[in-house]
Amino acid sequence: MRFLTSVGHRLPSLALLLSLFTSVLLTACGSGRSDDGSLTIFGVVYLLFAVFAFLSLIKQDWSIGKKIMWGLIIWFFPFGGSIIYFLFSGRK
Repeated sequence: MRFLTSVGHRLPSLALLLSLFTSVLLTACGSGRSDDGSLTIFGVVYLLFAVFAFLSLIKQDWSIGKKIMWGLIIWFFPFGGSIIYFLFSGRK
């Protein structure tokens, strides 16, 4: 029973992590691709920043609303959102 309770409490965080990670992978490579379809250096750097930002975001002990707000900032402002998150999120 404790296992189910533990999973139940973690489910919103896991769902947020899955949706944010999927959105990063779907949107990260659009402008960072060359003509032959391979990732450029900018695409790789952006993908790494975005993944680290989302992983850091998920680890925070904030409310789900604050996590969603920062997730949207990272998603809608592709490269700058990750930098804004790392500079101004007020992590511990």
